[in-house]
Amino acid sequence: MPRINNKTFYENAIKRYGCTARGLNWNSKQSQHTRFEVIHELLGEHLPSSSVIDAGCGFGDLYLFLQQKGALPRKYTGYDMLEEALFVAHKRTKQTCVHKDILNDELECADFYIASGSMNILNRSETFLFIRRCYEVSKKGFVFNLLRGEETQGHFNYFLPEEIEAHVSDFVYDVEMYEGYMDGDFTVFLKKEER
Repeated sequence: MPRINNKTFYENAIKRYGCTARGLNWNSKQSQHTRFEVIHELLGEHLPSSSVIDAGCGFGDLYLFLQQKGALPRKYTGYDMLEEALFVAHKRTKQTCVHKDILNDELECADFYIASGSMNILNRSETFLFIRRCYEVSKKGFVFNLLRGEETQGHFNYFLPEEIEAHVSDFVYDVEMYEGYMDGDFTVFLKKEER
């Protein structure tokens, strides 16, 4: 089970803050965009020729960010569990936005899976399952960020980069870790072998 009820956690924030970064429990729009900037740096040149699934798309903010950067993917699909978020995401992006539970539903293949903030309230076993499932259906790789720190009993899910590296070592071709762009956060790029 997640640390707290996923649906309630986000629905309460949306009621309080509306369709904003805070409405998705981001610290601020700036922290959300800092994470998006790292994703753009990693994948920007690959995106125009790639299909992307945004696992936990929220209001479609990643798509809008990439649009501003002139780095839209060839095909974009957003997955989320909140119907309200999906409605807004589809309206904003005009892209396919689908109700999906990453941990349980069948996932379609895409060149890249991206998850920004999507695992922050999962428990540890759910996080590892989320990572494995997204990696398995990505053709080129999976990029995600996590909160950096020691495991605690609070609402949020914290990891150390070496824990993730150790966990994925049996099924991932190549792992790249990115830190230093923001306190308490890191980004992971699980790459698939070029064929």
